Amino acid sequence: MRLPHTVADTSVGQSEVAFKVRANDQGGKRMLRLPGVEFVRRFMQHVLPTGIKRIRHYGVLASACKAVKLDAARLALQMPAINPQAVESAHAFMARVLKLDVSQCPCCKTGRLRVVATLSGYKQLPAPCSTTLPQGRAPP
Repeated sequence: MRLPHTVADTSVGQSEVAFKVRANDQGGKRMLRLPGVEFVRRFMQHVLPTGIKRIRHYGVLASACKAVKLDAARLALQMPAINPQAVESAHAFMARVLKLDVSQCPCCKTGRLRVVATLSGYKQLPAPCSTTLPQGRAPP
């Protein structure tokens, strides 16, 4: 059955959307048909809330291998080693530079913010060039 509206490799019908998706690591494609409600639900999972910006760092500043690559870059540029005494926490930095207490409530300015729970997660993701990735939910 051919759906009424077709653009390139996508078809939109009364209650169904068909589109091509990646089928394998070699770039093969396959058609996927979803009810309209499920298509919109999956699409909306990729929309960020208002006020949130997507930031990605690649290369030397990629968080997965930042320490190793920055050390190699410093060595290649013949820069002096980092002084461990000069390293300070973000809390101490904000207090010193901006004269801002980050543990103070930004709304009422009198209450104190405190950690009530820590979410568990990966301590460090594998390097971008690594072949093994953490097991988790992948995009549809």
